[in-house]
Amino acid sequence: MTASVRRCSPAEAGPDLFEQEAGVLQAARALYGADDADAERYRAALGDLTLHFERLMRETRRLIARSDRAEREMNALNQQLQTLSQQLEYRATHDALTGMLNRGAVIDQAGQALRQRGGAMIVLDIDHFKRINDEFGHPAGDRVIQAIARCLQELVQAPAIVGRVGGEEFTVLLPTLARDEALAMTERLRLRIAREKTGTAPVTASFGLSLNLPGTDFELAYGLADAALYRAKRAGRNQVVLAD
Repeated sequence: MTASVRRCSPAEAGPDLFEQEAGVLQAARALYGADDADAERYRAALGDLTLHFERLMRETRRLIARSDRAEREMNALNQQLQTLSQQLEYRATHDALTGMLNRGAVIDQAGQALRQRGGAMIVLDIDHFKRINDEFGHPAGDRVIQAIARCLQELVQAPAIVGRVGGEEFTVLLPTLARDEALAMTERLRLRIAREKTGTAPVTASFGLSLNLPGTDFELAYGLADAALYRAKRAGRNQVVLAD
C-alpha cells in the first residue's frame, strides 16, 4: 500500500507576497512574445516593470536593514549570555567574601594537581576566631577573613593553589616536595598573618603541612595536613606542624 502525496494549492499555501510582480512579469513576457505589439504597449509594460522593480528594491533594502538590526541584537544577546555564563562560572568556583577559590574548586584543582605531580598541602585556621566574632561582631570577623585572604594572595603565586575551604579555614597547595622549601613558605605565611592589622585584637593562625607524592588523593593529603593543624592548635596555636 502506497501513501498518496497531496500537494497544497496556492491558496492553501498562503498569500504570494510577489503576486503583483508576478502578474506584471507575466504580462511583459506575453507582450515580448507578441508580434503585433506597438510601442505604446511596450512603453506601458516597461513602466509597470520599473514601478514594481523599484518597490522590490525598497522592500529589499528594508529587509536588509531589519536583518542587520536583528543580527546586531542577536550579537548583543550572545555577548550578554557569554558574560552571564562567565559570571555564573566565577560564582560557582569562587568564594563570595574573599574572591578566592571556594571549597569545591580547591578540591577539584588541588586534587588534579596532586594526582599529576604531588605537592605540599597547607591547611591553616585562624586562631580564636569565635572570640573575634563574639567581641567585635561578625562584620569584623568578615574583615579578618578578608585580611587573611589578602595575606595569602600576596605571598602565594601560581601555579600554587590557594582557597577558602571553610569559615575561617584556608588551604594552599604548593608545587614542591622539598621539605625545607615548604616549611619556609608556611612560616612566611604565619609571620605575615601575625603582622596584619585588622582593627581587632592581634590575629594569628595555626598551620598543618603534609608532603604528598604524585598520585596522592586530595582526601589523604588534606587529612594529614588537618591532623597536623590540630596538633599545632593543641601545642599552643600560632605555629607550623609538619605531618608525620
